[in-house]
Amino acid sequence: MKPTRLLLSWLGVLLGLNILLGAAVALQFNVPRTLHSIAWGLLLALLLLTLLDAVRLRRRPAVQVQRQMPGSLALGRWGEVRLTLTHSCAQPLTVQVFDHVPDGLSMQNLPQTLELRPGESSEVGYRLRPLRRGHFSFSRCEIQLPSPFGMWSARRFVEVEDATRVYPDFARLYGAQLLGVDNWLSQLGVRQHQRRGLGLEFHQLREFREGDSLRQIDWKATARQRTPIARQYQDDRDQQIVFMLDCGRRMRSQDGELSHFDHALNACLLLSYVALRQGDAVGLCTFAGDAPRYLAPVKGSSQLNLLLNAVYDLDTTRRTADYQAAASQLLARQKRRALVIVITNLRDEDDDALITAAKRIGRQHRVLVASLREEVLDQLRQAPVQTLPEALIYSGTVDYLNTRNELHDRLSAHGLAVLDTPPTELGAALVTRYLGWKKAGAF
Repeated sequence: MKPTRLLLSWLGVLLGLNILLGAAVALQFNVPRTLHSIAWGLLLALLLLTLLDAVRLRRRPAVQVQRQMPGSLALGRWGEVRLTLTHSCAQPLTVQVFDHVPDGLSMQNLPQTLELRPGESSEVGYRLRPLRRGHFSFSRCEIQLPSPFGMWSARRFVEVEDATRVYPDFARLYGAQLLGVDNWLSQLGVRQHQRRGLGLEFHQLREFREGDSLRQIDWKATARQRTPIARQYQDDRDQQIVFMLDCGRRMRSQDGELSHFDHALNACLLLSYVALRQGDAVGLCTFAGDAPRYLAPVKGSSQLNLLLNAVYDLDTTRRTADYQAAASQLLARQKRRALVIVITNLRDEDDDALITAAKRIGRQHRVLVASLREEVLDQLRQAPVQTLPEALIYSGTVDYLNTRNELHDRLSAHGLAVLDTPPTELGAALVTRYLGWKKAGAF
């Protein structure tokens, strides 16, 4: 409980009046005693009124609060929370409300002041923007409650427990259903290469059409129907994709508002969405984290929800990536041939360890190493050079990139596919490579 400006103002006025009267008496001015009595009487009345107001404030019933909020939020996107307040006082009440938001969530439009009418509910809303993924718990709201005469205000804490989960930015995935997959992928910069030849999986028989190849003719069906019948093929729809996601210290690098790790998660979800729509199975394997996680490849749209729940609270560590241990973990669980996508941030010191691990995986699976490149490197390489310090920075950047490219060349020389891309372009690059390989039957 604390005094309001109204109480402090009245106290200041009455105390000032008594001080002036006392000073006048000390200076031997003729001040009527009645005026002294009135001044001290007003001060005493104010103190009694203040005491009564404090007692009534302590007895004032609490305000009831209910919170309506989404059960899940997308990282970096604004969401709305609604607070519903009611009270049982006989008179209208003006309160200030503040919701205690957990760390990791930024907010707008708090605190707010609103008037509560007897027997009615009042609503107030504010916005939340998650700054990191994970599980967040809300415990209480804070209400600034005024006294009946406005002399005091008290903080009341109302226990309102709620929880929400912050997932990777999956809003674009659901928005894709409205835009159409092809149009959506085009907006992301994904290019579907022109298909050469025929698909690998038989789909159906149909009448021969202009433009069909003679190799498509099914001669037995043609003889039975006495009209040209062609075989129609489609891309294989029973392939598997497994993401090997590095959770180590290198993925903590930041480009813009998101870390490399968050960009990698968004890219995994994007490719998972596309692959599941193509009829393929998608799984996940993490390494260099607090505890390895494994999600077996499964087909169907429900797998995307399982994938979201498996990664929403994943975080990076300060560990160094152990590619050999990660390869052993994957090979022990993934027996069927799959496209294994290793998402990491390569350095020249990873040469022997990564090549050995990738070759082990490559004996049974198709391997794609996706290496995230810091965007600041491209900016430094393209920046104008005018001074000696700028020349030194430019030389160091070029030397680092050349060393990095040499590692990629060594991986390619061992038959391993490498994708070197900035984090913001990883999703589109993975989808483009996946669709190209799928249409070429290169899994």
